[in-house]
Amino acid sequence: MRTMNYLFCSILTAISCALFVSPSIAADAWAELAKPGAIVLFRHATAPGVGDPPGFKLDDCATQRNLNEQGRTEARGLGEQFRTRKIQVGAVLSSQWCRTRETAQLAFGDRARDEPAFNSFFLRSPDISNTQTEQALALLAAWRGPGALVVVTHQVNIQALTGAAAASAEGLVVRLDASGSLKVVATIAP
Repeated sequence: MRTMNYLFCSILTAISCALFVSPSIAADAWAELAKPGAIVLFRHATAPGVGDPPGFKLDDCATQRNLNEQGRTEARGLGEQFRTRKIQVGAVLSSQWCRTRETAQLAFGDRARDEPAFNSFFLRSPDISNTQTEQALALLAAWRGPGALVVVTHQVNIQALTGAAAASAEGLVVRLDASGSLKVVATIAP
């Protein structure tokens, strides 16, 4: 019952955030990414379904929900947008899930490195999600460049970090405010 309540609350929160459009994120994303210390949080590209199949294994992509051809096209398009706009990428961090790794690899080549702080915690306990979110926030707060920090992660992680939702292959450009919280300053649509 507790798991069902947590699932229901997670889905309801995601839907609520998806329906809310903030006027504060109207800035030009590409101009923001060209600024020192820029950070963008991407949700992995389209991978049909929700969560992962029961019994999935992190080291076995065949057991996970993966990108479809639309998702692969979206991921390649993300990388092309960065190259076309000459946005310097300083580092690329990815969750260890296959759909995030593939998104990062298709967009940015072999530059991505795994960062477990950005692993999905969908349907995990609040203790796990809170700990991971604190670890992720510490990594983001330490970023100084040069170039933009690109993170490829999951909806639940982005929402926990920013309070905002992201569609598949969508990026939220963020800045740390004076209190150490992340503020969404712009979005990148797929």
